[in-house]
Amino acid sequence: MRPAQRSRQETLALRRQLIGSSCKLFFSNDPVKIVKAQGQYMYDENGRRYLDCINNVAHVGHCHPDIVKAAHEQNQLLNTNSRYLHDNLVDYAERLSKTLPEKLCVFYFLNSGSEANDLALRLARQYTKHEDVIVLDHAYHGHLTSLIDISPYKFRNLEGQKEWVHVAPVPDTYRGLYREDHEESVTAYANEVKNIIEQAHKRGRKIAAFFVESLPSVGGQIIPPAGYFQKVAEHIHKAGGVFIADEIQVGFGRVGKHFWAFQLQGEDFIPDIVTMGKPIGNGHPIACVATTKEIAEAFAATGVEYFNTFGGNPVSCAIGLAVLDVIEKEHLQAHATEVGNFLMKLLKEQKIKHPIIGDVRGSGLFIGVDLIKDQAERTPATAEAEHLVTRLKEEYILLSTDGPGRNVLKFKPPMCFNMEDAKFVVDTIDKLLTDMEKECPNQSKSSTCST
Repeated sequence: MRPAQRSRQETLALRRQLIGSSCKLFFSNDPVKIVKAQGQYMYDENGRRYLDCINNVAHVGHCHPDIVKAAHEQNQLLNTNSRYLHDNLVDYAERLSKTLPEKLCVFYFLNSGSEANDLALRLARQYTKHEDVIVLDHAYHGHLTSLIDISPYKFRNLEGQKEWVHVAPVPDTYRGLYREDHEESVTAYANEVKNIIEQAHKRGRKIAAFFVESLPSVGGQIIPPAGYFQKVAEHIHKAGGVFIADEIQVGFGRVGKHFWAFQLQGEDFIPDIVTMGKPIGNGHPIACVATTKEIAEAFAATGVEYFNTFGGNPVSCAIGLAVLDVIEKEHLQAHATEVGNFLMKLLKEQKIKHPIIGDVRGSGLFIGVDLIKDQAERTPATAEAEHLVTRLKEEYILLSTDGPGRNVLKFKPPMCFNMEDAKFVVDTIDKLLTDMEKECPNQSKSSTCST
């Protein structure tokens, strides 16, 4: 029997007592207790409604009735492992295959993005017989030991960089090595990868994979320039490696124009392995790896079975199918384009008005707002960003920051996020930035003061 609902302070005290302190809370100084959610809204224990701008896991909306129904109905029939024949598994794989380039036609189902990325690493190494991996700076690919090793975002604060890991600069044309005024930023960034490969070869190292988020999220909501992946893939393939596209944050129509974010690079680019997670199950733990027959056959050639107890179970696959149905039925990909374009337009208008906004970038409902202290140096406005998201929470809007400087506001809302929501958020940001500017009356047009 469950105890009566506790007060927020009682829940917080028990959490501090029982849950590892490394498991962090949003707004740790004044955390929110969420007891219910629907669509793009979350509700606290007092019934107050918060607009969720960051939960890309609840992809088609919190507690979507079609997803809840699919899970409930299949749970009443059967839930078991994939060693038995079941239509849900093959139906789901077939549906996913229709969203991907033809050569990505073999699927492995798992329970989390971390599991998917770990398997992708194994596939790459078995196929290439190489060990080394190239990743982007400040990347994050998961919490397993194998993935902490290829996540600069994590390993720089732990045991450091392994000999088999190589870090390339993020292809960020706003604050990276090669910016918007560089004539050949695509080639320049790709050549950084080429140089890493050459230096690795001189040390007797061999490259198994280039492992990259299709749109770097933790790295600051970055949109790599079109053509970058093609040039990098050329260098990687020449070195005998494979290209792994991590779609865990940004897949399933979030970018609007395409179903997969890697497709923003152009029709002529196809990765060798694609990993999926987070939005795939709308909150239910599902993940997937898609790859080519050649890579899958090399993995099978070891003679060692790959078995995942819960991966591809009938309930998970029923939920995955329902998510695809809702995306299609509610035209959420087109909706992401329409609402995302509107949100970008409003944010760019604020950029003209507020000098703290250095850059607005994104695609569909994946958008970053880069806050800066000065226009010339583009110094991250870290304290100001933290102040802003704290004030937004007080206005019942949930937003967070990312990027190396923790200064990029990240928008990754449920895909049902609408025009009214976009206007409400931007109007509130405008009001709060105006208040912040009034608190710093001596600021110039090129800088902001700390809060």
